[in-house]
Amino acid sequence: MSDAPVLAEIRDDGVAVISINRPDKHNALNAEVRALLMETLDRLAVDERVRVVVLRGTGEKAFVAGADITEFAGRTAMEQRAVYVQRRVYEAVADFPKPVIAAIHGFCIGGGSELALACDVRVADRTARFSQAEIRIGLIPGGGGTQRLARLVGRGHAMLISCTGDFVDAEEAYRIGLIEVLTDEGLHFERALELAGRMARWSPVALRLAKQAVSAALEAPLGTGLELEKELFLAAFGSEDGREGVRAFVEKRKPEFRGR
Repeated sequence: MSDAPVLAEIRDDGVAVISINRPDKHNALNAEVRALLMETLDRLAVDERVRVVVLRGTGEKAFVAGADITEFAGRTAMEQRAVYVQRRVYEAVADFPKPVIAAIHGFCIGGGSELALACDVRVADRTARFSQAEIRIGLIPGGGGTQRLARLVGRGHAMLISCTGDFVDAEEAYRIGLIEVLTDEGLHFERALELAGRMARWSPVALRLAKQAVSAALEAPLGTGLELEKELFLAAFGSEDGREGVRAFVEKRKPEFRGR
């Protein structure tokens, strides 16, 4: 494996794997990693070979053990504000037009937890330990760790996690809905690839529109969301993939989706 801090591989089944590769630092997010992640996502977003992305951390200890605190320890409040008005990796993941699955093991702390929250589906093995640890150093989450977390697990659990800084083990994370899939130790990546492959066999157009519709459900009132869903359905219906899927069903054959 290369020693580059971010690695990307495109598999034959339409699944791309992005690996955060700083195992000696527990894959902590520094400026270089964040920039490379965003560059990689931008490249994969327009690559027609890619239908689904799996995001993981290398090494045995962590998915991502938070932000690199040494980078901002000496910043003034105005300097930190200047950083926060720029595009951030959490939004780059959340806004990525294709499904993103997080494959999580070990520590998933602070910014690492927020990175996982920005993904569409979270798969974790039994070693995973989650924490919004910012409260321990007099801060609060700033990359979605209150907003996305509350939408995922509810206000009460989000308050507990954000205000205690305590660790949540994998089984509790699964129970409260912080993760969608729980696997035995060491099987998180394999399971994430399997799920990604099951998604990637379908129309890239439909995958993109489905992600857009589900994301809107968390942002818009029900009536607005239903109107958007209707329009997105009609967009899928009018696509070449939509016509191919219907024809293939009638003709009792496997569809050949081309992403158009």
